[in-house]
Amino acid sequence: MPWWTSCILLGVSLLLWFKGRGNADDVIGLLEKILGTAACMVVLLFGHNLLLELLILIAALRLPSALERHVIKQR
Repeated sequence: MPWWTSCILLGVSLLLWFKGRGNADDVIGLLEKILGTAACMVVLLFGHNLLLELLILIAALRLPSALERHVIKQR
């Protein structure tokens, strides 16, 4: 997948995610979040962009809940 297609899909996914968070209707907001997540997953799973995948992995590992689970498993 070309880099510009990945950027467009990531932009659309962010737009849908934030639009879903601000929507007053819970069902439509959830649908927008699901569509945004699906667009992001298309880029991550089918884009084969290693740099993007590494950045997402680093961001996921820096989440507080992931850090707590990692510390608990080490003990």
